[in-house]
Amino acid sequence: MMDGKSLPITEDKQNALRQLFPEVFSEGKIDWEKLKATLGEDITFSNERYVLNWAGKSDAFKVLQAPTTKTLIPAKDESINFDETENIFIEGENLEVLKVLQKSYFGKVKMIYIDPPYNTGNDSFIYPDKFAETKEEYQKRVGDKDEEGYMTKDGMFKKNSKENGQYHSNWLNMMYPRLFLAKNLLKEDGVIFVSIDDNEVHNLRLLMNEVFGEENFISQAGWQKVYSPKNQAKYLSNDYEYVLIYAKQLECFEIGLLPRTEEMNKRYSNPDNDIRGPWKSGDLVAAGERKGGHYIITNPTTGKEYDVPSGKHWAYSESSMQELLKDNRITFGVNGDSFPSSKQFLSEVKQGRVASSLFSYKDFGHTDEAKKDFIKLFGDEGRTIFETLKPVRFIKMLSKIANIKDKDIILDFFVGSGTTAQSIYDLNKVDSIKCKFLCVQLPELTEEKSEAYKAGYKTIAEISKERIRRAGKKIHEEIIADIKNIESEIKKLQGEIPTDETKTEIVNLKTKIEQLNNQDLGFKVLKLDDSNFKQWQQINGKDAKALEEQMKLFIDPVAENATIENMVYELLLKSGKDLNCKIEHATNYFKINENELVFMLEKATQEIIDAVLKEKPLKVVALDKLFKGNDQLKTNTVLQMKDAGVEFKTI
Repeated sequence: MMDGKSLPITEDKQNALRQLFPEVFSEGKIDWEKLKATLGEDITFSNERYVLNWAGKSDAFKVLQAPTTKTLIPAKDESINFDETENIFIEGENLEVLKVLQKSYFGKVKMIYIDPPYNTGNDSFIYPDKFAETKEEYQKRVGDKDEEGYMTKDGMFKKNSKENGQYHSNWLNMMYPRLFLAKNLLKEDGVIFVSIDDNEVHNLRLLMNEVFGEENFISQAGWQKVYSPKNQAKYLSNDYEYVLIYAKQLECFEIGLLPRTEEMNKRYSNPDNDIRGPWKSGDLVAAGERKGGHYIITNPTTGKEYDVPSGKHWAYSESSMQELLKDNRITFGVNGDSFPSSKQFLSEVKQGRVASSLFSYKDFGHTDEAKKDFIKLFGDEGRTIFETLKPVRFIKMLSKIANIKDKDIILDFFVGSGTTAQSIYDLNKVDSIKCKFLCVQLPELTEEKSEAYKAGYKTIAEISKERIRRAGKKIHEEIIADIKNIESEIKKLQGEIPTDETKTEIVNLKTKIEQLNNQDLGFKVLKLDDSNFKQWQQINGKDAKALEEQMKLFIDPVAENATIENMVYELLLKSGKDLNCKIEHATNYFKINENELVFMLEKATQEIIDAVLKEKPLKVVALDKLFKGNDQLKTNTVLQMKDAGVEFKTI
């Protein structure tokens, strides 16, 4: 391409060197150690050990370790059934959100699924563009907002094109701290799934080994994302993506089974009307000679005798075989005159199947199905407002592998269009369980020329939330239809002879209706925001005025824009309580989970203190400014709390 610039004198030489020794280039730059070794000179490598290293790794670790002062504030007007639901959607930069969640959700998440940027050369994501960047500079940059409060593209995102000198390093710097913090949130029997393509799968595998431990690796599964090859492909049709799967502690993790297929069940039938149900024939002969492995089996109907040929043996001892015959577990074929085989009953086999490391589109869905899932909710506009999607079935099948049970938490901190949330709604309905999603999405601006922007969605987070609302509404409509069908079935059974079987069936159907009525189809929306409390800043130099302003924090630490409700949620998180705690607003104080914790944020009088003590709380947190001008009340409160065995703190 002509850009009006002369060719740099070194570029031609570097291109020639690249043709001869491509292995000595790393991220577009010459690795001098590798070049010397390739040429047979000075073959010594510094830091010789097996380790994944990249430019900026130490800085990524500093970003990981830097504490956050951010908090989460409720957005009830954007939520569905805020006070009752246990599903959570958090809008905010996911690194900061993961830090905020550390205390409240440490070791509580059963499954993590993420679909991060694949680093294709067109991705835009957050990473330090200069490694000398200070914590304050980074925080200022990722906090850049426009006049309406949306995070700006220029400040928040950097496009990581392949021409970038630290192309792979930038991606690793983005992923490393997030994966590290995510691991903390997993339960000991938890599992993480990460979608990725060919661009970074090699680096991600090494990174996951470092963060989760190579010993906790489960699989690098391939997902067949399309159902037919692309003939227009330049080289090979790119039909697969990957899913890296790691356990938190492999010895604690119990893998789940996928549902049995209709094809698998078709192999079973019941030609003799056995009361144990459908069965299929199984081999009674095993290879090799074994002592006691040769004996005669007699067909009880025809009297014909059978033994195994030389070099083989019966799979059971003679006494066990006789027991099987008595129990009608041996079949001699449809006509009763064939070589004996065992009856393997469908009711006695595993009610599921072990997942293959090849995720076929027949089981896990494909990209075209993912688009159709989205269009069902958004209509024709859904064809263009979001491009890269995962099928609902894909997440549901991963949930099966994760062995998701009732009340488990599923975390997705690159939530995108919101497939994970819809999948959990659907999983709960089908399996009659109540697991919960915890979704995090950055309010990334949509491009002004995009169809999403034209449709009124200024950010990706707005698309996510709208999908969750529509998915909840759709499933609610399905539940109403299901309940009507079940009620019709109950009415039909009630008109039949009231046998024990029909009574049991009616009870089961009524239980199913109750489970459907209790489905949680809401979600709480919370947003990452600045703390409700003023932060102490280190004063450089001898600025008396600045120091005076800082000293005011001891008088009133509450920020000017703070609200009581927002302070409650911030103190919840900083006290290690999760976002689904039961919050009760009594007169001038808040009760958390009955008597676990009390917040005094509005007023302090002896009457209020007495009322709080009657609750017999384990801990009380109060604003210190409530006692301003009344030192005697504060002193008495401290003594009363101590005498009652209540932990008391002021802020």
